Amino acid sequence: MTRIQARESARDILQIIPLVMRTVAAELRAAGELAVPAHFGLLSILNDHPRMLTELASIQGVSLPTMSNSISAMAEHGWVRRLAPEADRRVIMIEVTPAGRAALERVARCAEAHLADVLAPLDLPARRRLQNGLGVLRKVFGTNGASPNGRRRHTR
Repeated sequence: MTRIQARESARDILQIIPLVMRTVAAELRAAGELAVPAHFGLLSILNDHPRMLTELASIQGVSLPTMSNSISAMAEHGWVRRLAPEADRRVIMIEVTPAGRAALERVARCAEAHLADVLAPLDLPARRRLQNGLGVLRKVFGTNGASPNGRRRHTR
């Protein structure tokens, strides 16, 4: 792929992802599953393992106060809790609760069902092209191709 083709593909990806996420977010709000779509991403991140507030803010690209507000709202729902490890009480870890895992599963099922409904009209050739393209994206953006912070290193 030439550099120009790579730029065109990058533009296409950056245009389509927000469209997909907007339709999913609208469906989740309409279904009453999740008022703030960003909480879905946070629950997904925390489902892997507990993280510090600063780490979450960095991953999401938001300020510490913004992340603190999000965590407080999620804690009010009972989806996350703050922990102070015995080794260092100054460090506060955020972990997902069983209620948070249940909410994450409900939201994931709702989002998947909505996307399945949107994609169902595709004919077989279109579905195959989509699956092949998703496979390429999975390979490029999988853990092997990303740096520890989830970003690919910029190279020229």
